[in-house]
Amino acid sequence: MSLPEAWRGELVAVGFVTVLLIALGLGTDYLVPFLWGGLTLYLGWHLYQLFRFTRWLNKPKTHPRPHAIGVWQPLMLRVDQLSGRGQKRKRKLSRMLSGFLESTGALPDATVVLNDEGRLDWWNSVASEFLGLDRKLHKGALIDDLITDPVFLSYLHAGQYSRPLHMPAPVNDNISLEVRIVPYGKGKRLLQARDITRLHQLEIVRRDFVANVSHEIRTPLTVVHGYVETMQESSETFGGPWKRIIDQMRIQTLRMQRIVDDLLLLSRLETRGSNEGQGVVGIYPLLCGVLEAAQQLSDDKHHIITLDADERLRLVGNAHELESAFANLAYNAVRYTPAGGTIAIRWWLSGNGPCFSVTDSGIGISPEHLPRLTERFYRVDVGRSRESGGTGLGLAIVKHVLTRHDAHLLVESEPGKGSVFTCRFPHSRVAS
Repeated sequence: MSLPEAWRGELVAVGFVTVLLIALGLGTDYLVPFLWGGLTLYLGWHLYQLFRFTRWLNKPKTHPRPHAIGVWQPLMLRVDQLSGRGQKRKRKLSRMLSGFLESTGALPDATVVLNDEGRLDWWNSVASEFLGLDRKLHKGALIDDLITDPVFLSYLHAGQYSRPLHMPAPVNDNISLEVRIVPYGKGKRLLQARDITRLHQLEIVRRDFVANVSHEIRTPLTVVHGYVETMQESSETFGGPWKRIIDQMRIQTLRMQRIVDDLLLLSRLETRGSNEGQGVVGIYPLLCGVLEAAQQLSDDKHHIITLDADERLRLVGNAHELESAFANLAYNAVRYTPAGGTIAIRWWLSGNGPCFSVTDSGIGISPEHLPRLTERFYRVDVGRSRESGGTGLGLAIVKHVLTRHDAHLLVESEPGKGSVFTCRFPHSRVAS
């Protein structure tokens, strides 16, 4: 029976009983008492049914079901149907949750769910191993109280999760972790920690190898270059072909020296502490030196090089590193801008923070090359880069310097129309 049919039957029964009570009341002169008595019994029955129904809903296993009579029969049937759907949905969600817990438990990465207060809701077994979490002790504990590394806490509360954080594991300093935080839902966060100890060790080996080889090459290269210069100075004693050969030898030894110098600089940037040698840097006088060096490099190309800099805007950082980054961008603009082109060097305070930019009217860069520009030895045009004297390490140096100063590089370029390289620093780097 459907609910509308039950209501129609209920109304028919009420009407029949009412007519019967009126007939009895008129026959006995007790019309009002009969009607009041009937209405009271009818309401009392339904109130009793409602009481049993609400009590059964609260504790269905403890209290009996209400009587399924009249309009209550389809209502109870509908409740049973909804309860069955709820049980199916609950079983489905339980299976999904079990599958999620099983899959996340099998992940090789530590996974931790943080609520909107930064408290631990759930974590897998790998997180217990890497982060030292105990299910009996740390459920609902603040992550700040469990991982007290100041670098991690700064990363956690800064809210800038676009880059991962590298840190030692709280339980073992010999384990290196790459930590990522992903916000989701209403204030919740998913923390993932990955073991990169082997990668870290390989990176140290690579870095040490490059530094050691560069140091070893530097001395013999200096000797060779010195002899080549001596031979070049007395080249009149050699025949014509030898002069060209010696000039080529000098050019190539100079190029190799620049590569070695850049490799050693990169090695120092990777091994030096992020705050080492930092102080208040006057950017304007530094850029005046970069401008003068760029003009000397331009020489007979007659580039129009301009400088527009805020003389009062100073930065907290390492002066030598910043000069190296800014100079690399300026020198690249000189190398890849045809003779007579324009190069604009600018330093200003924008709404997003201090900015340094180099704009040129050079050959430009195709879009497919932009994501790889800061890779070591990556060249857009190998032949042209070597002819211009580039080492392929300049933008890698720029990237490392900016990373150490909490900044990032933006590149806008169009082939044939030039490029704009912008270094954007955070407001926190402004020196008052």
